[in-house]
Amino acid sequence: MLRSFLLVIAVLGILIGLAFLSYFKLPDVGRAKELGGIFQASVTVVAIVAGGIFAYHKLQIFRDFEPHLTTSHTISHRFIGGSYVHIAVTADLYNSSRVKTEFREGLFRLQQIAPVSDEETEKLYAQVFVERDYNHLQWATLDEATLQWGPNELTVEPGESHPETYEFIVSTNVESVMVYTYFNNPTFLKFSKAPGWGRATVHDIFHDREPNGVIDG
Repeated sequence: MLRSFLLVIAVLGILIGLAFLSYFKLPDVGRAKELGGIFQASVTVVAIVAGGIFAYHKLQIFRDFEPHLTTSHTISHRFIGGSYVHIAVTADLYNSSRVKTEFREGLFRLQQIAPVSDEETEKLYAQVFVERDYNHLQWATLDEATLQWGPNELTVEPGESHPETYEFIVSTNVESVMVYTYFNNPTFLKFSKAPGWGRATVHDIFHDREPNGVIDG
């Protein structure tokens, strides 16, 4: 905001300087009239610049032309035999902006939360909240997959959504998992520091199952 204010001051100073230069070069008869016209034009330009800066910072008008995405997860699991669990993860990509959003890369990551020993839990806690080595808990990764799309292969129109599904198989020893998904837009990343759109969801695997039963999360 300070830079914007300095920009307005600089523009105003330049215009005033030009007005005075024109004033002293004109004959006495036309000085007052010409100076009034230059001053009026200067005020108009400064008002337009200031209004644009205000709209950008306060009203966020230009954000209407940036892609915005809302992601949600639907997770279900099914026991397979006596040793494995099949987990299906659907990431629903909803385009809440006014521009078409294109995706080139996606990530599905499955991490184990339970069971974890007390010693390992204390170590994870210390890494984040005591030692500050990480900004989030480093759960053990069970599996992950990176998806890629070509130009215009995966696009979501404004107000529409796209479901993207990936499947995992884990041991029945796993009781709780963290599902993390991430999608990016390379065109948007050129103009913004935003890393993309990610979402994490915890899903519990209940073992009081029925034969061939499906449990939705």
